[in-house]
Amino acid sequence: MNHDEGKALAGKVALVTGASRGGARAIAVELGRAGATVYVTGRTTRGKAGESGRPAETVEETAELVTAAGGKGIPAVVDHLQADQVQALAERIDREQGRLDVLVNAIWGAEHLVERGKKMWDCDLDNGLRMLRLGIDTYYVTSHHLLPLLIRHPGGLLVELTDGTEEFNRAHYRAPFAFDLAKFAPFRMTWALSEEIKEYGCTALGLAPGWMRTEAMLDAFHITEENWRDGCKVDPTFAISETPLFTARAVTALATDPDVARFTGSSLSVGTLAKQYGFTDADGSAPDSVRYFQDYMRTGQAPDPDDYR
Repeated sequence: MNHDEGKALAGKVALVTGASRGGARAIAVELGRAGATVYVTGRTTRGKAGESGRPAETVEETAELVTAAGGKGIPAVVDHLQADQVQALAERIDREQGRLDVLVNAIWGAEHLVERGKKMWDCDLDNGLRMLRLGIDTYYVTSHHLLPLLIRHPGGLLVELTDGTEEFNRAHYRAPFAFDLAKFAPFRMTWALSEEIKEYGCTALGLAPGWMRTEAMLDAFHITEENWRDGCKVDPTFAISETPLFTARAVTALATDPDVARFTGSSLSVGTLAKQYGFTDADGSAPDSVRYFQDYMRTGQAPDPDDYR
């Protein structure tokens, strides 16, 4: 018996970009758990740290986790701002697999460039422009080279990860300026690409995770996953945070949904999808971060997180 038999994504091929760590790593692993062959890209490899400076998590490690989960993980060191590297990746996937069923654009890696509390004109211009390149250009370059492979077979899915839903970000300024722009642009990209690929029977959608307890976030709060609630002493809104697994389960639910096309062009939150599909975070809860922060910004007071799980 084939060990992949019965797995919802057996025979499917996925590419998860920026998957050295964080939400993208979790997404890659969960797609592998569902039986997919998953190419994982990033700039942090064993022996060489990426731009963020974090040497701890690597693309090779992510690929090994995908394989251990039951899929096939394939690491690829790629800078998605370098068109020649992305084109070579597309050619490699075509040569090795002949198809691409799921493309997850999850690149960011610009948190170290965010200058909070500053006006646009007081922020470092080079930092702001670099943020736009990492948050917008990477998605553009990747889609340009990989979508011709994705549309080869009906049912292809493009997921653009961003920060906050379109509705939420339209109503709230996500300062500073470059961050706001970098996180809003993917909404229009998603809608435009949904128009371009729909004739091929493919779907493009935007997905907003909540406040993820990534490796970098845990380090920033000087906590671990085991004692993460200690972070609420620093920021009470941290109580609504979630593990990267929650977002990963959302992407897997979308990738295995035969009727996913109903979402094409949409901006969705992980918390909303949890209600539709019935998945939970690792602790069995289903945090609705978007609704939580909408109420927080409206009232100026942190709500009871238990009312949003």
